[in-house]
Amino acid sequence: MKKLLPFIENDPWLWPMADRIEKRHSDYRKTEAWIREEWGSVYDFASAHLYFGLHKDRKRKTWTFREWLPHARKVFLLGDFNDWDQTAHALRAGKDGVWEIELPFDRVPRLEHLSRYKIYVQDCHGKWAMRMPAYAFCTVQDPVSKDFSAVVWEPRSAFRWACPEFESPDFSRNTPMIYEAHVGMAQEEEGVGSYVEFAEKVLPRIQAGGYNVLQLMAVAEHPYYGSFGYHVSNFFAPSFRFGTPDQLRYLVDEAHRRGISVVMDVVHAHFVENLNEGLNALDGSDDLYSYGGKAGTHPYWGSRMFNFSRNEVRRFLLSNLRYWLEEFHFDGFRFDGVTAMIYFHRGYTGRFGTYENYFGSEVDGDALIYLSLANDLIHGIRPRACLSIAEEVSGMPGMTVPTAEGGIGFDYRLSMGIPDFWIKLLKERRDEDWVMAELWETVSDRLPGVPQIAYAESHDQALVGDQTLAFRLMGAEMYSNMSVLRSSPVIDRGMALHKMIRLFSLFVGAEGGGYLAFMGNEFGHPEWIDFPREGNGWSYRYARRQWSLADAPLLRYRFLQAFDREMVGLAKEINLRVCGFACLLQVDEDGKSIALEVAGRYVLLFNWHVSSSQPDYPVAVRQEGKYRLRLCTDSPRFGGFGRVDEAGEFFTKDGKLSVYNINRAAQVFERVD
Repeated sequence: MKKLLPFIENDPWLWPMADRIEKRHSDYRKTEAWIREEWGSVYDFASAHLYFGLHKDRKRKTWTFREWLPHARKVFLLGDFNDWDQTAHALRAGKDGVWEIELPFDRVPRLEHLSRYKIYVQDCHGKWAMRMPAYAFCTVQDPVSKDFSAVVWEPRSAFRWACPEFESPDFSRNTPMIYEAHVGMAQEEEGVGSYVEFAEKVLPRIQAGGYNVLQLMAVAEHPYYGSFGYHVSNFFAPSFRFGTPDQLRYLVDEAHRRGISVVMDVVHAHFVENLNEGLNALDGSDDLYSYGGKAGTHPYWGSRMFNFSRNEVRRFLLSNLRYWLEEFHFDGFRFDGVTAMIYFHRGYTGRFGTYENYFGSEVDGDALIYLSLANDLIHGIRPRACLSIAEEVSGMPGMTVPTAEGGIGFDYRLSMGIPDFWIKLLKERRDEDWVMAELWETVSDRLPGVPQIAYAESHDQALVGDQTLAFRLMGAEMYSNMSVLRSSPVIDRGMALHKMIRLFSLFVGAEGGGYLAFMGNEFGHPEWIDFPREGNGWSYRYARRQWSLADAPLLRYRFLQAFDREMVGLAKEINLRVCGFACLLQVDEDGKSIALEVAGRYVLLFNWHVSSSQPDYPVAVRQEGKYRLRLCTDSPRFGGFGRVDEAGEFFTKDGKLSVYNINRAAQVFERVD
């Protein structure tokens, strides 16, 4: 009998699909072997950014510009250096559709730092258009015309890294506690924040909160600010809105100085359909970087889907990963829209749930090959420290299995079902109708050996059209009754459940994996995210974070922030990454309580009941001994009522731990003897 790949052998449900998985793995290995034969390695293959685009050769005293436009008829380079003369500097067509021009310094003295440039292309249909280069390394938008241009970034002195040798913790052995953030809306003032402001004002908060990973959104250039950075136009250019490339380097460097790894939210599923800014129809053809026809357009996002079967596209995207890792010292990537990448139905189907759906004709095998190569590349560049996270909702088997074992090679996948569950629960059911077994089964539901990033909410829940947990729980009273001088049953309930939901999501959903929070949500930020648009008068009022709310001594937001910091610290101390899954100790439907054990020595008790507190409540534990209370959501330090003695000691008798089980509260007990 043929030996199966390890992850197939360990899952009997996959045995009927063994041939298809083996075929998928074989296709990846053939592609990887071709790359090694032609280029030497995946790393060398991922070098297009060193060849294409505009490059300065100081030894030869020349500028060289190259662009891949196989169907173009004529191509010119123009910009400030030639007063935007459209036909003065013609590129010559070479082999494989590569156009090139070499310009001696003395012929273009004004082609220098901060000068703007574009390409002028006659496409395959004979039409002329000014276009942005595919490999633009810096961009700027004209404040009047709103047109984008590429910009020469060649400062006299290169950026000097303060932490050039920073190494992230080994996140196969340490819990990644991820702080998801958007630089532009991270400031309190109405306007667009900068890389420098973020580094100086927000990074200290992230460090104080105990988070060890910063996940940066909207880094690559995008023409529409309100897209949250998910409709990328220029994949190699840091967004100009937030500052210069060196200012982004400063942000990453400052994070490293504080011991925080930085992960980039990378969008390699699709690109903006705009003709003025992005890759779409750059040479007039429908299938240059994207699939042609219907397959090339996302049916709901209005963007163009990358054609992962083309080696030029694979090289473009792999080079993009290498570029961000090496040029800006990012420590990994959160891959957005993986489900849209790997299925031709783009994830909009009701057919998930059987293994047959994961290996049928609707799967884009070339996308899986690309993702496997991408994970090989980033882990090859940073073998120990690089993080690779998949936003993948379908549960495709093998996503977090190493490529050598037949998988796709991600370190983690996002557990997107957890926030969906909480939102649905809060929308559709009274507290009295919550089912304890359902809470446990839903939040703990995952396959063994599939590390996941758990979260109660992310930026998705904070956008207009949805609501954050805090706003769902407390509504408009957040604007009037968050003062410590006022009493409100609505606020009391919201505060209690906000803490419990986050603690439950972390300690039930993140064992063997990690945890994520979106900026401001940790202290219950009251407002949604709404970027400037015509419908709101182009206002920045809701495109910011009001940090002062968490700092105000008379507002209850500070209690939520204090709780989050202590919760994160305890999770890191326990190290959920290596402690194994939580063990369910008991489910009490009548008392609306759940007890569980973590890491063999911590007992967590959640009482979701609206009103019933139970003295001398017995919790069946697996380890006899003395316990102390490590964390209680009802502590006055966290805005609670202080109904338990936090300095008390608790002893087991006949395998039971007797405690005061207070309603709408969670308690964490640690065995100390």
